[in-house]
Amino acid sequence: MTKGGPQARQRIVAGAADMISRRGLNATSIREMAKHAEAPLGSTYHYFPEGKQQLATEAVRYAGETIARMLRKELEAGPVAGLRAFLGLWRTIVIDADFRAGCPVLAVSIEEPPPGEIPPALAAAAAVFDDWENLLAASLREHGAAPGQAEQLATLTVAAVEGTVAMCRAKRSIEPLDRTAEQLQALIAGAIKG
Repeated sequence: MTKGGPQARQRIVAGAADMISRRGLNATSIREMAKHAEAPLGSTYHYFPEGKQQLATEAVRYAGETIARMLRKELEAGPVAGLRAFLGLWRTIVIDADFRAGCPVLAVSIEEPPPGEIPPALAAAAAVFDDWENLLAASLREHGAAPGQAEQLATLTVAAVEGTVAMCRAKRSIEPLDRTAEQLQALIAGAIKG
């Protein structure tokens, strides 16, 4: 790799995640992802010789790990703090993108895969959702929630936030996120007090 290679590769991955969050995977070509990342198409194929699916898989993992890193840090202060940070992150993303971007993990998840196939990007999305749920559930258990309730509440949280981000984009309003935040905070607070 040339000097600066890892940074160029990372820029392409981050750019792909951003494009997928805006347009979805099927509506985005590898050429558009390279252009969005201000990278030559040849460099993109150099770093991702398997093409679009390889780049999309890396983009999903990148987005997932970026959020997981933030969650790990914020969950140190407890599940309510982690939830607030999770919601705050999505609030910033949606507002800063003027309701044009959502979650690249969700975007990959809702696209129809080829018959009889589970594309690597879809498998990566499932792993990301598992990671986020596991982080939230562990924090809930650590702070007194019953194990079964912790897992269910973690799944509900991820599903509600992901769905709410899509609603915010459709309605061009942050109100669905505010409503969801209030209810999730109440549920989490109740689970860790009980």
